[in-house]
Amino acid sequence: MTAPKTLARITGSLYLIVAVFTIFAGLVNTRIVESGDAASTADNIDTSATLFRIGFVSELVGATVFLLTGMALYLLLKHVNQMAAAAMVTFVAVSVAIQSLNLLNQKAALTIATGRGHTGAFAPAGSDQLTVLFADIQRDGYLIAQTYFGLWLLPLGYLVVRSGYFPKVLGVLLVIGCFGHLVDVFARFLAPAFGVNISPFAMTPAAVAELSFIAWLLVKAVRFPNPTHGLLPSPPQLSSR
Repeated sequence: MTAPKTLARITGSLYLIVAVFTIFAGLVNTRIVESGDAASTADNIDTSATLFRIGFVSELVGATVFLLTGMALYLLLKHVNQMAAAAMVTFVAVSVAIQSLNLLNQKAALTIATGRGHTGAFAPAGSDQLTVLFADIQRDGYLIAQTYFGLWLLPLGYLVVRSGYFPKVLGVLLVIGCFGHLVDVFARFLAPAFGVNISPFAMTPAAVAELSFIAWLLVKAVRFPNPTHGLLPSPPQLSSR
């Protein structure tokens, strides 16, 4: 049997791994890929191929651990509302599936930029255009996955509020973060220039909410509600299986 406090800290550790690996992968892509500049992007990938590969693996690890994080949170919070917990894990699974498959576009950009044998029918300029095309598709695919990165915060926020394990403000912040993700995604697709400008503002609530939630899981774990006022009659014991 795994006590809720132990499970919460395991979840927080997994969530922290997701944040570190995913942020690192994003920084690598931002540094190397110059959207709209095919020659520079292809040259950057070619000269920084090892770093680009590390970024690829980092995102794949982050996606895998994100799925484990969702499963751990399901175990921790399913007693609050099993339907909401199932919806949370479903959104996580969909986002991970899209994100993982989308990495093939990043691999294609790497293959073209570093191995001209696959694009022998094209002139160097044509190969460069293919490289930046796949890099841009990978960016857009990540935005599609981000839709579900946002949606999973909605049932999670509800569960956090109702559980009594955490301050309710954390749950409210997570719900606001959900809408921040959605605003960022749809603004970038519908009005790209405007979306880029508002992205930092749209994503700040989600970043604050998720980092605060990670910190709480790691430092405080969970608090047990007062049986006379809380929703739960007693702290549940959750199976680790």
